[in-house]
Amino acid sequence: METSASPINEEELARLRSRIGEVVEIEEYPYLTEVTRDAVRHWALATGDRNQLYFDDEFASRSSFGRIVAPPCLPYAFSRLSIGYRGGLPGVHSMFGGSHWRWFKPAAVGTRVRHETRFEDLIELQGRFAGRMFRQVSVTRFWLDEDKDVFAEVRGWGMRVERGAARERRKYADLARVDYTADLVNTIAAEYSKEYVRGNDFLYWDDVRVGDRTPTTVRGPYTATTAVAFEQAWGGLFIHAHGYWFDFLRQHPAAGLANSRGIPEPPEAVHWDSELARSVGVPDAYDYGPERISWMATMLTNWIGNHGFLQELYCEIRGFNLLGDVTRCRREVEECVMPVAMSEGKVRLKVWAENQRGDTTAKGWAIVRLPMREPSA
Repeated sequence: METSASPINEEELARLRSRIGEVVEIEEYPYLTEVTRDAVRHWALATGDRNQLYFDDEFASRSSFGRIVAPPCLPYAFSRLSIGYRGGLPGVHSMFGGSHWRWFKPAAVGTRVRHETRFEDLIELQGRFAGRMFRQVSVTRFWLDEDKDVFAEVRGWGMRVERGAARERRKYADLARVDYTADLVNTIAAEYSKEYVRGNDFLYWDDVRVGDRTPTTVRGPYTATTAVAFEQAWGGLFIHAHGYWFDFLRQHPAAGLANSRGIPEPPEAVHWDSELARSVGVPDAYDYGPERISWMATMLTNWIGNHGFLQELYCEIRGFNLLGDVTRCRREVEECVMPVAMSEGKVRLKVWAENQRGDTTAKGWAIVRLPMREPSA
């Protein structure tokens, strides 16, 4: 199968570097513009978040937020650029690399969202996956209505690699396909049934200890259906249909990758089309990086409950989560920071995700704020 692929060249790199520091404006129609009940519900359903804070008005009224609010990573859907701006190198494959989220206050249902993305850096690296590669970094800030203060900020980055080089290196060529027996599927289903969601119960800073390992959160096995569910909540980067798709291709011809029937597909099709994924050096279709980071955020909010606040999450994507893979998100308390206010304290955690092979596919850290059982003097 032929794909549209171009080598990284110095002229394009120079053109891209000249834009460092600029505000990026390439979205004519953002996927979401308002925190609606539907947007919140769809995000929770797509990421497997069972917290009734996102579904039930009465339940939400008894939380510290007082009403339904957006899940932490929902802002991904307000700006496609928030995953790390990666334009400017036509025909060069891009992959999500990670995000550093900071949240300052909740985003309640009924509020409109504005955003701005600034292209921050382009860093050359050498990688085992595809040799010469570049980390492309951007920062997106989000405002509610006409507020002057941001409610969330994300520093995102993506990796740019040559499709041909990645395919030829065959780093993942020997990765075994995962097949499931009925017993194994039932075991995973039982694990889901035991998933703990603290909800409106309190977790106090006073009761947390360094070294605590809280319950694991399971996601998967990953399927093309899972990818479609996330697309419905997120909106995607290049998802267009019919005439809108061909209009887009006229403006961005290198964005079309020929599938097995010769029909141009967006680069995102590698998340549900395994043959297309293999053409860029990956043995099977694979998940969205922002999706996995959203699972990590859910793991944290499940633990802290609706009276705590997720303040910061740094997460690097370290490997592919392929069709059939199961991801288990884990966390461990690293530090209980002295109280920052009369009524709350901070906790820093190590977070990571493992697949069924024991590989770490994502890792990072988080900071949460928790209420204190005994207010400090």
